[in-house]
This record gives sequence, C-alpha cells and structure tokens, in this order.
Amino acid sequence: MNIRKGNPTDMQAVLGLIQELAVFENEPDAVLITAEDLIRDGFSETPLFHLFVAEVASEVVGIALYYYRYSTWKGKTIHLEDLVVKEKMRGSGIGFALYSEIIKQGKKDKVRRIEWAVLDWNTPAIDFYIKSGAKILDDWRVAQMDEAGIDAFLENN
Repeated sequence: MNIRKGNPTDMQAVLGLIQELAVFENEPDAVLITAEDLIRDGFSETPLFHLFVAEVASEVVGIALYYYRYSTWKGKTIHLEDLVVKEKMRGSGIGFALYSEIIKQGKKDKVRRIEWAVLDWNTPAIDFYIKSGAKILDDWRVAQMDEAGIDAFLENN
C-alpha cells in the first residue's frame, strides 16, 4: 500500500470511490460532480480541496479528501469531507492509514481541530473514531441548504 497526495490523473478513480460512498450511504443518485469538476476544483491555483489516495498495485483503492476551514474560536481547522475505502479492501488497514495521514497533516499545518461528519447508523465508523480519541458531538446538528433551498430562499426574501 502506498499513501500519497492525489493528482489530476486520479480523479476518475476518485469519482468512482465517491459514487461508491453514495451507494453505501443510501444516496446512489446524489453525486452530481464529474471528474472534470474534481480536476478543476482540486488542482487550480486556489484549490478548494486536497486529498490523499491509497494505492495497491497501482490501483486507487481509498481516499481522504479534506479542505481548510476557519473557526472563530480555534483558527485554522481541517474538515475531512470523505474517507472512503473500496468495499473489497475494507478491513485491510487502508482507512486507518488515510485517517492517520489526515491527522499528520493537521499537526504539520498546526491546526487546532480536525472535524468531520459521520452518519448516526454507521456504528463501525463511530466506534473507530471514538477508539482513536475523537469525540462524537451529540449536541450539534448539521444544517444544510441544497440548491432548491437556496433558490427558494432568494425568491422569497
């Protein structure tokens, strides 16, 4: 296994992993982005995200996609958007290696917090995160406004 920074030629495989995650999360039709979107958004002069990829036998089998945020209480933070390992490779240590790489990146960047979301029914992931020393914040809820909500808000306000 090799963990490395992702590059534009990885984006088709990355898109496949994102689609696999969407199926796992019971949202198979939710992925709207393309490999071209990923190339544009991740590898421009001002990238919107960064990622590590895990390779086995030259095949991308896992990703950890992250970006920087700013907390008015903590300063610079990392948001881990997705940690995905191909189903056939789960349980092989790839997820742990990618997770470790994100934590090392956070230390290198001197961030004061690394954060991510986990679905309440994904108990294996929750157990893993707790065992690693992460806290699951039961008193916070994720709020989102999708494209339809944005349009409706602007039409009514």
